[in-house]
Amino acid sequence: MFNGSIPALVTPFRNGEVDRKAFADLVERQIENGAGGLVPCGTTGESATLSHAEHREVVSLCIEVTAGRVPVIAGAGSNSTREAIGLVEHAKEAGADAALCVCPYYNRPDQAGLEAHFRAIADAVALPIILYNVPGRTVSDLQPETVIRLGKHPNIVGIKDATGDLARISLHTAGLRDEQFVQICGEDPVTLGYRAMGGTGCISVTSNVAPAEMAKMHRAMDEADLDTAREIEARFIALHKALFCAPSPGPAKFALSRLGLCSDEIRLPLVAPDDAARRRIEAAMEIAGLI
Repeated sequence: MFNGSIPALVTPFRNGEVDRKAFADLVERQIENGAGGLVPCGTTGESATLSHAEHREVVSLCIEVTAGRVPVIAGAGSNSTREAIGLVEHAKEAGADAALCVCPYYNRPDQAGLEAHFRAIADAVALPIILYNVPGRTVSDLQPETVIRLGKHPNIVGIKDATGDLARISLHTAGLRDEQFVQICGEDPVTLGYRAMGGTGCISVTSNVAPAEMAKMHRAMDEADLDTAREIEARFIALHKALFCAPSPGPAKFALSRLGLCSDEIRLPLVAPDDAARRRIEAAMEIAGLI
């Protein structure tokens, strides 16, 4: 159910408020260009600086506009287990197909705490949960043996792995042979390797900017057309990197503004990319054939 190019959607702002029209237009653009699913209110959606009301509004709007055409995986993570359960409950009520739950940040729980956190969420709400491991942002790192134990819970159906450690795919697969457990890449530059080792797709930042091309690359992988997939990846590797040359999602929002799709407005404590970063992003967009 969760495969292919799955954009981690930006949340457009205008004058400090969520730009509902721009967001709805971005959702339509993704579906028209072959997205395999949508993730509102993930890291790229600036979930950390959305109010609870805004978070729920964006998730609900995504589900409303999507209207069942592709799966919606609602961002629903928090470093408070109780708060995360509340966000997952809302995602279910709103009609999401799954919830993406990040490892608790700042608290720095050990493996026992991480496992207890995710089990509490999965026990509380009957909605498929996708674990999200991104140590670069959370400091905590969900180890393969913990993933394997959690993957046997009936409500925990997969992981978004942003560690860049491709060996974990095989470790997870070996430990979860009897489970239907999807593994989704969380780092655009290693997507091809991740897919080759058994991953089903990528929750992607680059697909915000180039939805058709990223969807085409995943279709090529599905069809074992490695030459096409490699050609696309070679054309977009500079953009994958440029979209993180300043704190994300600033670069992605700048690229989208360059395409005339939304404002580049971003919330503090993040600030817009500087001139050097903007030049690098534009150069990468030119290499990719986007401008």
